[in-house]
Amino acid sequence: MHELAITESLVRAVSERVGDAKVTCVRLAIGRLSGVVPDAVLFCFDVCSAGTPLEGARLEVEEIRARAFCRDCRQETDLEDSIALCTCGSANLELLSGQELKIKEVEVA
Repeated sequence: MHELAITESLVRAVSERVGDAKVTCVRLAIGRLSGVVPDAVLFCFDVCSAGTPLEGARLEVEEIRARAFCRDCRQETDLEDSIALCTCGSANLELLSGQELKIKEVEVA
């Protein structure tokens, strides 16, 4: 479960930035094609944040939909899963969104 390592890195990165300030909320953006399961990150967060400035903080996750531009039919399309195919059937796609994994915002007390 690589989400545990990702959550540990998230907690470490925020802790380094805020010092001793108490964190009340962390907002993440996780793309549907990132390979990261949002529920697993949420599950790991309390354990990883124990004893840090993030302990007791709320973790909010925004799931980013997967979008692509089809180079064949010249249309944008939503991707429903990791099999990247346009509705026209083409796999000749340029990914526009869905691979994100980023800290969007941190609230401190």
